[in-house]
Amino acid sequence: MAMQRLTSIAAQLAPSKSGIAAITAQNPDDVVITLAIRTPLCKGKKGGFKDTELDYMVYALLKKVLEKSKIDANLIEDVCLGNVSDGKAAYKVRAAMLAAGYPTTAGASSVNRFCSSGLKAVQDIANQIKEGSIDIGVAVGAESMSAGGDRLEKPFHEEITKNPDANDCMQPMIQTSENVGADFNISRKTQDTYACESFRRAEVAQKAGWFDDEIVPIVTKVKDPKTGELKEVTVTKDEGPRYGTTVESLGKIRAAMPQFGDRTTGGNASQVTDGAAAILLMKRSKALELGQPIMAKFVGATVAGVPPRIMGIGPSVAIPKLLSKYGLTKDDIDIIEINEAFASMAVYCLDTLGLDHAKVNPRGGAIALGHPLGATGARQICTILSEARRSKKKVLLTSMCIGTGQGMAGLFINEQV
Repeated sequence: MAMQRLTSIAAQLAPSKSGIAAITAQNPDDVVITLAIRTPLCKGKKGGFKDTELDYMVYALLKKVLEKSKIDANLIEDVCLGNVSDGKAAYKVRAAMLAAGYPTTAGASSVNRFCSSGLKAVQDIANQIKEGSIDIGVAVGAESMSAGGDRLEKPFHEEITKNPDANDCMQPMIQTSENVGADFNISRKTQDTYACESFRRAEVAQKAGWFDDEIVPIVTKVKDPKTGELKEVTVTKDEGPRYGTTVESLGKIRAAMPQFGDRTTGGNASQVTDGAAAILLMKRSKALELGQPIMAKFVGATVAGVPPRIMGIGPSVAIPKLLSKYGLTKDDIDIIEINEAFASMAVYCLDTLGLDHAKVNPRGGAIALGHPLGATGARQICTILSEARRSKKKVLLTSMCIGTGQGMAGLFINEQV
């Protein structure tokens, strides 16, 4: 009994295992990222991937994972695809990974948590590795928005729509953006000013070549709209950045859905985009055994809910929830990637959380780069790791709002310093 009492007292006096020291400590069982790559992001319905279907996009990127990592494909045990719009995504990822050279012994699945589907896929693979279900897995986020959107085809059952919050899940995303702008008095000018900065940062980053180490070129085919002829092309860079964007030029763009409000436009909302991203994960001990380069440690991720009518504010609750789990404050974070679904929600989250804008989306975000729904959660990881490598920053956080009123956030430690 006395020994138990002494042990208990010693545990209380021991240094806390939360905070920076805890999350940066290295352990053989850590889940680490050894590769993070993405396709270019192309304009939906008119860009480089407008005639590229989801299965080929996933196939092409999964082949690049094997080429870039030089890992033995037979060691990979599972592939998880984050996707929103394609109900056949589970079929397509399974076929794509087999065609790309992955073994029949590996599994494949798809997940859909709207805009955070790519991060959810990373969390799914990481959790399997943590619990010992698999040793190595690949998380992918991919979306062909050229092929279609994620709108409901019919209303929910009448018993469900009696609940106001459930009924609000049917609101178009632009309507929810207008709700955020109106409810929290975020003006059109403020939103355009934020969007302009996103475009400026993306222009600077693209011209400087900062995206080059996260993007892999993809060979695909594009159909000539006049002749119908298919032409082979190699897509190499993001198509979203609009050089020379000004607040004045954004101010001339009409409201996207004036029936809901006059603050959200095609200039201060995320672009309709096609693209994909892939993350290779394994335990630290396995990476060292195989000689794989360790890019980052996956610390953890969490989800939190908000009212669906103001779904965009999700990061404002997901970020504090994640930080509290690890004994951190916002000041402990070096770089933050928040999905710019709309300028309204980005402004709200920055203001409400009191974030330093210099730390947030230093290369611009979805307003300038585009937002392939299922891909963005994984795309943000590629971008934040590339920026961390360039700037020698260590503690990284990604977050996004989610349709139907949720927020998700993920925490990573850069080990490329």
